[in-house]
Amino acid sequence: TARSKGLSERGVVLGHAVKPALMPVVTIVGLQLGAVLGGSIIIEAIFALPGLGKLTVDAIYSRDFPMLQGALLVQSIGFVLVNIVVDVAYAYLDPRIRYG
Repeated sequence: TARSKGLSERGVVLGHAVKPALMPVVTIVGLQLGAVLGGSIIIEAIFALPGLGKLTVDAIYSRDFPMLQGALLVQSIGFVLVNIVVDVAYAYLDPRIRYG
């Protein structure tokens, strides 16, 4: 119906097709970012790379509970921030979704 109202092909695609098509992309990107954050622990431990994952594994092995709590807190904040970005992107892409 947008085409019959006089919108150009580009206007129809950008205004009416791209936003709904991005919803699954945003979902997958959010899930993949969470997997990257979780997978960094394993990758850094296997390849002895310095980073938050290796710090977490070293804290587990040495029973350094305050360091472990801090590292897990930082990782949890990362997961929460990714989820907030995904939720904001959902609200932008689909105006029917409202939070509050």
